[in-house]
Amino acid sequence: MKKNVTFLSNGLKVAANLYLPDDYTGGRRAAVVVSHPFGGVKEQTAGLYAQRLAGEGFVALAFDASYQGESEGEPRFLENPFARAEDIKSAVTYLTTRDEVDPERIGALGICASGGYVPYAAQTEHRIKAVASVSGADMGALFREGLGGGQSEDVIRGMLARAGKDRTAEAGGEKARLERIVPETAQEAEGWPTLYQQGSNYYRTPRAQHPNSQNWYVARSVDQIAQYSSYDLIHLISPRPLLMIAGTEADTAYFSREAIEHANEPKELFWIDGASHIDLYDKEEYVPTVVAKLSSFFGEHLNA
Repeated sequence: MKKNVTFLSNGLKVAANLYLPDDYTGGRRAAVVVSHPFGGVKEQTAGLYAQRLAGEGFVALAFDASYQGESEGEPRFLENPFARAEDIKSAVTYLTTRDEVDPERIGALGICASGGYVPYAAQTEHRIKAVASVSGADMGALFREGLGGGQSEDVIRGMLARAGKDRTAEAGGEKARLERIVPETAQEAEGWPTLYQQGSNYYRTPRAQHPNSQNWYVARSVDQIAQYSSYDLIHLISPRPLLMIAGTEADTAYFSREAIEHANEPKELFWIDGASHIDLYDKEEYVPTVVAKLSSFFGEHLNA
């Protein structure tokens, strides 16, 4: 059962889908906020996981981040990690107002970039009682250091210099400058790392293409992304439980590994053998295993 709902975050109306278990007839259930990847929308992998978690008996909320999808916010496609974290906290607030939800039994799941945003939000948001990620990534590190690290600092310095010029141009009346998130076609993706090749296949083909996911981000977002670090204070999640799920073949797996190393107990890094980062978005070869693990995790820690 899916309901279209809205809630406010930083004064902006956020569009969301609330999924209820098919057997729901009343009373308060455990609930999970599900936050989408960079460039994604609620109708893609976040909605898939929300729907599957509802099938496991949870109330689940998938939403479009501020400035993206059907949510309000200008300029469109701004990627502000601090606003993304606030959206997650606001989603928790919204769930506390729902008659279907027990406000003391709310968890959160983040996918890809939100696998950084959710733990980041949860570091100070103690209403999130259990924290999980799938194919987590730290967007700040990704922009500062490049995928896998080793990127020259000159790259981010150049991007930040351009971001300042973009702000000046916007103040003068120009539209926000946009850049692509993943290559538009398989041909353009040739030679790119696996993450971007498979990301292009996911977002830019009928596999998961959606009109609200347009493969743009505001280029000056980099001056907010570069200041953000997903996991620096991840130890503050403890003593609440942390679960991170990653594919053994993911070129982003090091983010989850390093995050878990810095987290305090209780914590778990759960590997999906043979899976890449993008595989865990929707492939039926892997998703049921991920959902089963998430269901067990949230069931144990939200239903106790």
